[in-house]
Amino acid sequence: MSLLSRLFGTRNDPRDAMRPLWHRVVEISREKQWYADYGVADTVAGRFDMISAILCVVLIRLEQNPELKLEPVALTELFVDDMDGQLRQSGVGDVVVGKHIGRLMSVLGGRLGAYRDALAQADDTALRGAIERNLTLVDGAEPAKTAVALRAFHQAVAALEETDLLAGRIAR
Repeated sequence: MSLLSRLFGTRNDPRDAMRPLWHRVVEISREKQWYADYGVADTVAGRFDMISAILCVVLIRLEQNPELKLEPVALTELFVDDMDGQLRQSGVGDVVVGKHIGRLMSVLGGRLGAYRDALAQADDTALRGAIERNLTLVDGAEPAKTAVALRAFHQAVAALEETDLLAGRIAR
């Protein structure tokens, strides 16, 4: 959206419709059980990993409908905006924010592929591997438990009506 459009309100931000879903992704990724019960490290890296994992599950669900082309893009743009703000707030300067965002997008793309492939498998072997590679876990955490929980979330999201998902109505 251009600066003039934002200043004069001549156009709606196409991402506005996806904000409730983005906020719900963040809420779910911050749920206590991911950290207390499933061994995700309650650190900046662990929280980023969890947001990425939950976002990937939602994006995988959105991919199921080929008519939904703009929604995943808008959701990903909200992720980028949020990460940009987080980086700036943590003191990363303007000069290197773009490089960091580029790396985060690369990471998200890699994880999306890993989770897509792993969740398509009937058993959790590949999903455990994807979790071991892509989630910061505390020492002694059982990736198998995390895999069961992430697959259960994936199944719940897959069963949602599209209108509920797009509105961010994901029951937990």
